[in-house]
Amino acid sequence: MPRDTQTAKPTDTTTTAEANRSMSSEMILTNARVVCRDRVLDDGTVIVRDGRIIEVAEGRSEAPGALDLNGDYLLPGLIEMHTDNMEKHFVPRPGVLWPSPLAAVLGHDLQVAGAGITTVFDAISVGEYAEKGPRRQILGQSLTAVKHALSEGLCKADHLFHLRCEVSDPCVVEMFEPYAHDPLVRLVSLMDHTPGQRQWTDVSKYVQYNKGENWTEDELNRRIERLKAEQDKYAAKHRKAVVALAKEYDIPLASHDDATEDHVREAVADGVVISEFPITMTAACLAREHGQKTIMGAPNVVRGGSHSGNMSALDCAREGQLDGLSSDYVPSSLLFAAFLLHEKLDLPLHEAVAKVSANVADMVGLADRGRIDTGLRADLVRVTHTEHTPVVREVWVTGERVC
Repeated sequence: MPRDTQTAKPTDTTTTAEANRSMSSEMILTNARVVCRDRVLDDGTVIVRDGRIIEVAEGRSEAPGALDLNGDYLLPGLIEMHTDNMEKHFVPRPGVLWPSPLAAVLGHDLQVAGAGITTVFDAISVGEYAEKGPRRQILGQSLTAVKHALSEGLCKADHLFHLRCEVSDPCVVEMFEPYAHDPLVRLVSLMDHTPGQRQWTDVSKYVQYNKGENWTEDELNRRIERLKAEQDKYAAKHRKAVVALAKEYDIPLASHDDATEDHVREAVADGVVISEFPITMTAACLAREHGQKTIMGAPNVVRGGSHSGNMSALDCAREGQLDGLSSDYVPSSLLFAAFLLHEKLDLPLHEAVAKVSANVADMVGLADRGRIDTGLRADLVRVTHTEHTPVVREVWVTGERVC
């Protein structure tokens, strides 16, 4: 079973101001198109008390102090289970490591909350793609800074950790092991970005993706040879070791970029529960046949296809093989993609929104959020849908307005 996923913030340091606010913590949101798990209430009201939803009803409230949402959508807070967006704040430009880890975390937090994401799994890379890269340093700094920000009540969104383990990296096990026991580590993914493997089965796509590195042909060939040699030496034994640690600490496993039937069978044997960004329809269909849930990239939906030439997320959804979405490298894409699924595929809006909320919550064992329903956390997002894009107007986390 996954770890205990009730992540309410501690209340033993409540200030006088917070105590006073909690005495009158009821909030009524009305005149909203409320996106519930099984339907949309075209004219609905949601009542929140002490950070929880206590009532969801059709019709408008005339109660004094009710907040009129003027017909905007009210969605459950979005849940992001894989974003490497935080790394951009630690390394805003190549070769630039931001001097304040806390500032980097808070910049990331503001961006995801502003995109309507109320629970974010910070997907932190465990392993390098480049020699002497910064990711080993970022790993420790980011985990420490996130926990510090949470302890000080500085975060707008709720943060958990997703450790992305690059199994072909020579040091991945020694990097992962010190953090495997951390209670905020709630997901581990198994990755192999070696040229010629999975996402980079077509090595020319790897070359194109890294064009900005300006490697000479000799440098490129040496790099590819080194990575392939490391993959041959380490990938199988490191994957086994990472899987064993995840099982020891009851951390759910995801498999990254599965492309073939053999990849899926290996994932099934390892106890993987999430197929993360499968790159072929064959892999996606077989994963779901074996009970795994599929996650695809929201940027893939927004762009109309994969940036690396792999399977279209829209095609995956069209075939009924898509369970959820991840914003991956663009936080704002998560909300946008949900509305695009509704518009382009005629998917009912409540089903499209579930792919960025309820379905994801179910995958990662968060039973207290992801839906607008009585008894659950009041993680809510007010959205205006313009002609071109959905716009986040307000965001509440456990009933407190954060954006």
